Amino acid sequence: MSVPVSVPFADDAAAGPIREGSAAPVARSRPALSPSRAADFKQCPLKYRLRAIDRIPEPPSRAAVRGTVVHAVLEDLFGLPADERQPQRAAELVPGAWERVRAERDGIDELVAEGGPEALFAEVRKLVASYYELEDPRRFEPHGLEERVEADLDGDVPLRGFVDRIDVAPNGMLRVVDYKTGRSPGPLHEARALFQLKFYALMILRTRDIVPAQLRLIYLADKNVLTYAPDREELDRFQRILTALWRAILDAGATGDFPPTRNAMCKFCDFKALCPEFGGTPPPYPGWPEQLPVPTELPPEDL
Repeated sequence: MSVPVSVPFADDAAAGPIREGSAAPVARSRPALSPSRAADFKQCPLKYRLRAIDRIPEPPSRAAVRGTVVHAVLEDLFGLPADERQPQRAAELVPGAWERVRAERDGIDELVAEGGPEALFAEVRKLVASYYELEDPRRFEPHGLEERVEADLDGDVPLRGFVDRIDVAPNGMLRVVDYKTGRSPGPLHEARALFQLKFYALMILRTRDIVPAQLRLIYLADKNVLTYAPDREELDRFQRILTALWRAILDAGATGDFPPTRNAMCKFCDFKALCPEFGGTPPPYPGWPEQLPVPTELPPEDL
């Protein structure tokens, strides 16, 4: 199995959200809510606009490349028979995963120039080895890998996202798993991680009429696992929150009023040169896109 061409570079929690870079403008399409785009608007409406509406390319980072390769290795690992999913075999998958990612992305060789690919391979293998301390991939078969999930709340609130892994137990109970190549959040930042999990849980509920028994974030950098067990009433309340958020985005889209918000994540932002908070000027507002969503535009959220 392989990471689809449409999947942008994975986020690294320690480095802040980074998205796929490109030398050419990305075709505009009607925006949808994903965990990352929802978080963008809450954090800084201008950041949301420049990413989701203007589609201004952002350069990838080494951390993002590393995260994408780790995800490719773990996906390939589950493509093997269970008894072959040994740690050494996982380590052997790294060069092939790198070559596939490299072939699908332009301009990433420069990101690994210092130390060469072998230095990157060592970083990836360390993270993959950490995975074995948290789960044993030989003991279960995943139901789905890198699964695209879509839902429309109330008929006009489009949700989109990619789920790293979906497991179904023999008794039918469902578990959603998302890998993170960064470090686990501290108590002050757990709310964002839980926001992402609730987002996935709500999409599963609306598409399968199943409340997941467990949602799990696996943080490979510091070998921590964050779990969440949702209930239907809580997800119904969360739907109302997302609906209100989408209404606010649509209102901003109609007027073009996406104000910047200075916050702690500004130091990771690639849009400083266009931000009034840092002396920049945004480009003219291009208007709210009217085209239908395109399948290739959406990331596998906060990989």
